[in-house]
Amino acid sequence: MKKTLLSLSLASALALPVAAPVVAQEQTAQPVKADERIKITASRTEQTTASIPATVTVIDGEDLRQQLASADTLSDVLGNLVPAFSPSRQKLTSSGETLRGREPLYLIDGVPQSNPLRNGARAAYTIDPLMIERVEIIHGASAIQGMGASGGIINIVTKSAEQGANHEVNVGFSAPTSETSEGLSYRTGYLFRGASGDVSAVAGVQLRSTGMYVDGNGQLIGVDTAQGDTMDSESYDVFAKLGYRIDAGQTVELMLNHFDMEGNGDYSSVGGDRSAGIPTISVAEPTAGDAPRNRVTTATVTYRNADVLGADLNWQLFSQDFSALYGGGTYATFQDPAYGEDLFDQSRNDSQKYGSRVTLNWNDVVDLPVAVSAGLDYLRDSTFQELAQTGRKWVPETTFNNWAPFAQVRYRNQGLTLSAGVRYEYGKLKVDDFTTLASYGNTFVEGGEPSFNELLPNVGAVYELTNDWRVFASYSEGFSMPDVGRVLRGISQPDLSVSSFLDLQPVIADNQEIGVEYRGNALNLSVSYFTSDSDLGARLQADADGFYSVKRERTEIDGVELSASYAWSSYTNFGMNYAKTNGEYDSNDDQRVDTELGGRNIAPERANLYWEQQWGAMVSSRVQYNVLFDRDIYSGAQAVNNFDGYQTLDAQLLIETLDYGQFTVGVENLLDEYYFTYYAQTVGPDSRNFTGRGRTVSVNWNYQF
Repeated sequence: MKKTLLSLSLASALALPVAAPVVAQEQTAQPVKADERIKITASRTEQTTASIPATVTVIDGEDLRQQLASADTLSDVLGNLVPAFSPSRQKLTSSGETLRGREPLYLIDGVPQSNPLRNGARAAYTIDPLMIERVEIIHGASAIQGMGASGGIINIVTKSAEQGANHEVNVGFSAPTSETSEGLSYRTGYLFRGASGDVSAVAGVQLRSTGMYVDGNGQLIGVDTAQGDTMDSESYDVFAKLGYRIDAGQTVELMLNHFDMEGNGDYSSVGGDRSAGIPTISVAEPTAGDAPRNRVTTATVTYRNADVLGADLNWQLFSQDFSALYGGGTYATFQDPAYGEDLFDQSRNDSQKYGSRVTLNWNDVVDLPVAVSAGLDYLRDSTFQELAQTGRKWVPETTFNNWAPFAQVRYRNQGLTLSAGVRYEYGKLKVDDFTTLASYGNTFVEGGEPSFNELLPNVGAVYELTNDWRVFASYSEGFSMPDVGRVLRGISQPDLSVSSFLDLQPVIADNQEIGVEYRGNALNLSVSYFTSDSDLGARLQADADGFYSVKRERTEIDGVELSASYAWSSYTNFGMNYAKTNGEYDSNDDQRVDTELGGRNIAPERANLYWEQQWGAMVSSRVQYNVLFDRDIYSGAQAVNNFDGYQTLDAQLLIETLDYGQFTVGVENLLDEYYFTYYAQTVGPDSRNFTGRGRTVSVNWNYQF
């Protein structure tokens, strides 16, 4: 009864009229109207979203700030606004968070955050949201940004400079409505943006201290002692961007971002029994070993010239230094008689990458409505995985060199846009001789330098039937590596050579999509259907310790996405986003799919409904209802797993003031729903039978001067 009364009180407060309506809020995270010209940098060129033959979602700064009033991380935001994206795990990992059933490629200003050789599943946790200006999402496999985008592209665009000098200060806190003292989190940050003459600069720092998460029954949610956790952690982000205009046609820009998140290690997990419905909870007992940590430094130098061979040139040099420490245990995989019995250890992924991206864009070629883009990308990635307590190499140092020239042609005239392109991928892997861990038999593996050659085409068409209607169709291929580290570390068969090992072949995803969009004065509607097939996929399967091995099998995925919004009036907007994804794999190597992909790969059928209200020039609100439907996972005619769906209700209130800045109040899981996460129900072992966050209230203040 107390929970119900509190929920009704909060909902009533958010619905309280404050002033006469003036203007409606813009639609959140919907495909942008056809007449708006948005520079989608994820496509490597300036295009209207109406000319891209794929589903595109743009989450702008206001959308992001609004969601972060109740959400905790970028993964939470993506889960709330993009139903084809898997529900957030609410942990320091993006493992199991897929887009259209496959791994997306995360980028920061075009720099790949995903690690192709040993996917540590931390790509969504390499920058603080304060430093983000917008997020661009291209749904479906694409090779335009290189390897890794078999599910799509999630490009994080960092804050840009403004004329004059702008200072921004933010302070906020959040807490669950039960166990408040242990769950208290707080954050503060500062951001400067300015430009004068030929010089522009952005600089900022953000600090966060995150407490424990509490579920709908008032229990402390179990910390993920293996993958790491965002709760019971401290983090900071230091960001800087400096630009200089050489002349009217040339600019150079430097960007540096350093992100560091480290657990406190003050809590341990106990319990967990899926069959009995017992959740994994936390107790105030220090975790063994060193607390999990994410430390990432990303740097770029970008040169732009408006006239090189008649084209716009964009040349970017980049580097990334990535280190991720994971939790540990006395797992059977870590045991080695040479180090004694009941050996405790934990792993760390280290990856260093640098590269070059050259893009040339020609518009109106020979005075025709034709645009041509061409360029050359280079990537060098060196990765290894170490058992941090004993210094043993779990994955040997592996170096990957990748060259990729590409060309794209686009014709646009009288509402018709035709596009076609090709990207040629040449990759060479270098692995020295190595010996696997004792648990894999101390197996000697001969090193080698296998190489790959792939030609990846794409074609697409968009036709604007009227000013309100457009239809599109496309075919594209995406390219990714099958987590080489997992493959190499699991070798137990003697006399194998890296050069001839089948499982190092790349994953090619064939993506086909058709869609229709309507953009009217009040109603916006978008529907698309897609398929994604791989002759040689890379499905992850857990072993007894909870570690994953790679299974190379044929996979077939298809699904539908729908988004709609309706402006009831100039100040009231309703909307819905919906997605359903299906996927199967070939379990018996007969080249016919026969078994459904599980929760590690496929998101549940889900719908996100929302109501946005502008209460006046200074006050607005959003209430969103997230529905995850039940799902049974079959092998043939037999159900091997089932997911009991759940629903959560979130609310956000934004208050603008003339003199005191902007205030936001957010409530996550307003009704304090008690539920087990999708990952816990469908994938995780009993030790990760985690419940989701209960009702959590956040208050934030942002002041600009």
